[in-house]
Formats: sequence, structure tokens, C-alpha cells
Amino acid sequence: EYRAAFENQTRAKGIKTETAYNVEVINSNLGRPWGITNLPDGQFLITDKSGYLNVLSADGKIITKIEGFPKVDNKGQGGLLDVVIDPMYENNRMIYWTFSEPVNGGNHTAVGKGELSLDRKKILNPVVIFRATPTYNGDKHFGSRLAFDKSGDLYASFGERSDIKTRPLAQNTMAYLGKIIKINRDGKPAYNNPFLNNVKFKPEIYSYGHRNPQGLAMDEKGQLWEAEMGPKGGDEVNLISAGKNYGWGNVTYGTEYNGEKINSGTTQKSGTEQPVYYWDPSVSMSGIMFYTGNMTEWKNNLFLGCLSGQKIIRLKIENNKVVGEEWLLGDKNERFRDILNGNDGNLYAITDSGKLYKISKKQFK
Repeated sequence: EYRAAFENQTRAKGIKTETAYNVEVINSNLGRPWGITNLPDGQFLITDKSGYLNVLSADGKIITKIEGFPKVDNKGQGGLLDVVIDPMYENNRMIYWTFSEPVNGGNHTAVGKGELSLDRKKILNPVVIFRATPTYNGDKHFGSRLAFDKSGDLYASFGERSDIKTRPLAQNTMAYLGKIIKINRDGKPAYNNPFLNNVKFKPEIYSYGHRNPQGLAMDEKGQLWEAEMGPKGGDEVNLISAGKNYGWGNVTYGTEYNGEKINSGTTQKSGTEQPVYYWDPSVSMSGIMFYTGNMTEWKNNLFLGCLSGQKIIRLKIENNKVVGEEWLLGDKNERFRDILNGNDGNLYAITDSGKLYKISKKQFK
């Protein structure tokens, strides 16, 4: 299970959780969920790709449906995607979301924000604070995840829209496709962005050369980590540094879906970053998180929800290197779209089949 797929691929040793834990489905009627986040009182916000949010109680019951979002283009991989709450939510009730925004001739990924009404049924004064242009007529590789850092700046990840003709845009620093951006809560470039004064780069760009980044997470040190799907193979976990090029379009450990080499099979190139870890064959990671819950054995491990891989992967990381890998819930036959540290210390995961899983430390009486 943990054997390297080819000679120069490093693969960490297999590890196994020794602490007993429970796995339960606490809701199986979520429709088409994509992103999940906590509210301060223990309830959850879960996006539905068709264009609304569900509010769930701590035990998984749907309480209200939040409407009033801008129109989404929910064909293919598009729709209402990720959601996070403002670091000052208890004062301002603001939430942020990503979505595929329809425009004449196509669509693009956009970041919206708005105030959640007191009854948690409506978004008040929704505004789009960022658009990942250029617009393209397609239905794939929108990205996208959101993550706040400790200073209150917002990171957002965007895919390169999948097609051969858009792939070069991941390396085009005047386009937002295949990028991670860093903005303030009004959508303006963060004051310390790496390319603020470089006329050859869009000022919001934080890193570039990404394929379809559906995972973003901050670790305990405040470092930003990203997970992105490769083509056929070459799924990557990256430690993101300001201003760096992560290579997609020029460098990959994967191949085209028909098996052809990409850029003559180039896996390393001067001026591009190597992944911390990668998989071949693909596991299709989506949402990721660093565990902060009540299972000591898992503390600060990186967890990744996998789609085609149909499991949750746990990576033990020391000094920014992966030293152990475990595959969890592989017997459930689920595409795990996003995962979350619950405020109660448990781990939660949503699936493409519309389920909410709760993974908790087993209590012995």
C-alpha cells in the first residue's frame, strides 16, 4: 500500500493510529456539499454547489438554509465552493466564499463576502471582492480554497481551468489562473505581497504555477500549505513561500491522461519548487487541515480528504518533511471533499455523496 510507484519517488513509511476512535455519519442528506467551516457556537456552515449554505447543529441536523448569494455557474466542477468566517465574526458576522461566477462568454472563480443575518437564513449585502480573470468558457479546475492567516489576511487558490489552451496561464503572471493570492478583507492586495511593485506581476499574486489547488491550510507555525491535483499522477503537497513558482505547465511528476509525457517528462527545473510530497497514482486531494483536536497522537498532523482515492490521508510531518503516512476510512467508498477541526475537538468530513462524517476519540466507560 505504501510502496513507491517508481524509482525516484520518496514515500514515507506507513503508520497506524493506535488510539481507538469512532466513525459515524451524522447527516446523509446534504445534497452537493463542497466546503465546511465552524461557527463559534458549535454549529457548522456547509456550502452546497447549487448556490446556498446549510447551517447544521453540532449533532448534524440541518437548522436553516442560507440564501441570497450571487448567481453561481454550477455545471461540472463549478458552483458555490469554499466558505470561511471572518476572524472577527463575533463582532461583524461576515463570511467569505468562493464560487464560479457566470459572465458573458464563460465564467471564472470569484471571492464573495457578506453579513450573515441574525436568523442565519440570508446573506446581507453580498459583494464580490475578487475575480480570478481571465474569464473562460469551461467547467473544470476552478480551485478553490480560502484560508486566513494570523494577521487577518485572506489566501485564495485558483485552478488553471484544465484545458491545454489555459495551462500556460499558470505561468502567466498577468493572469490569476493557477495562482494563490493574498488579499485583505476588502479584496485589495496584502501590504506585504511579494510582487507589489513588480509591473510584470498582478499585485495580489502570492505564488504561481499551480494546477488545481483544492486544499489550503495554515500550520501551527503560521506556514501556508497547499494540496493540488496533478494530471495522471503527480498530486502534490506544497509548502507555500511568497513569490515562488511551483512549476505547473513546465514541471510535473504526472503525465497526460493518455500517458504522454508533459514537457518531455521534466520533473525538476531551476526556478521552480519541488513538492514536499507527491503521489503516483493519483489520490485527488481536496480539502486539507492540520489536526488540533483531542487525539494527542494526531496533533499537528496534516489530514487530506481524497476524491478518486476515496480515503482520508494522514501525514505525520517533522521539520517540514513527511515521515509517516496513513490511509483512513478507505472502506467507506466515499469521495471526501473537505475536512474540518470541529470546535469540539472532533474531526469532521463531508463527502460528494452528501454525508457528514464525525471522527471522535473513543470514550471508555
